[in-house]
Amino acid sequence: MDDRRLRNLAATGLVLLGAVCLPSSGKGEASRQRVRTADDALPSPERIQAVRAYIKKAWSTLGRSNRDLPRAALDPKMKRAEGQPSPVYLSPREDRERVTSELKSLLGPAEFAKIELRTLPPDPNTITDHGLLYLPRPYVVPGGRFNEMYGWDSYFIQVGLLRDGELERARDMAANFIYEIDKYGTILNANRTYYLTRSQPPFLTEMLLGVYRQDHDKEFLRAAWPAVQAYYRFWTTPPHLVESTGLSRYYDLGQGPAPEVLSDERDAQGRTHYDRVREYYRTHAVDDYDVNQYYDRATDQLTPLFYRGDRSVRESGFDPSNRYGPFSVDIIHYAPVCLNSLLYR
Repeated sequence: MDDRRLRNLAATGLVLLGAVCLPSSGKGEASRQRVRTADDALPSPERIQAVRAYIKKAWSTLGRSNRDLPRAALDPKMKRAEGQPSPVYLSPREDRERVTSELKSLLGPAEFAKIELRTLPPDPNTITDHGLLYLPRPYVVPGGRFNEMYGWDSYFIQVGLLRDGELERARDMAANFIYEIDKYGTILNANRTYYLTRSQPPFLTEMLLGVYRQDHDKEFLRAAWPAVQAYYRFWTTPPHLVESTGLSRYYDLGQGPAPEVLSDERDAQGRTHYDRVREYYRTHAVDDYDVNQYYDRATDQLTPLFYRGDRSVRESGFDPSNRYGPFSVDIIHYAPVCLNSLLYR
């Protein structure tokens, strides 16, 4: 759709909205004149072009790759001592020698010294010094404190990339997800070690088809097919599958508080999200679910099931919210229409 048509469609909507919403003054013609014409209702073509130029530049600003891995490895959510190398973890199934050689060549000695390559332990719950998970292709991050490649965020980022003619970047994003499935077992919430126990809403096939609609590369689709099947199995086997219904749910495989919450998510009084939850449970009645499953009033402690639910709502992408009752911790007892619809696609 060209700019002119887009502007006119949007402006027509504004005109209609104004016609419905403007109060009647008894002077119909005067009221109608207060509604701007289609050509005036939206920014000028020059202004739109300036916004598009800003977006085009942002793909590079928010882009991350192994050529600038020390910048990508920085995590605003996990504070480290100044000058301390940032850990970058490799899958046990990855060729560490090859990756080390490749990164040394790309970065040079000074930049390579800013990272520390490590191999993931068998149980991700045992990791205490969290870090970035290696990905082979460039990717685009949401920005701010979110300096990693996220799950369903990446689908919406990719929609923008494809619309803006950034096919190679869009293809790289999809390829990284194929890599995550192969090396880390699933598409992750994001490529940090504290996200290894959960995924996010499944948009992989939409991302693959988005690329295919532009490059028509059937070999790319064919090569991705085993990963698509594996990712579908991730969602359609227990504990994500509720066998009594045949439907799937969000369910984080980790235990205890989410590390990134304890490390970074504090308010002006120094309280974590979990401190505020306990305060809420102490002072409010909860009718949406049996709060005793999630909070022990006698000890003023959140239960292991609370943390399971809290982690699981983060897998859903609807964090923080009350979509499934206060703090959405009851999400593990739902088979959401949104998730199962995505799996059907």
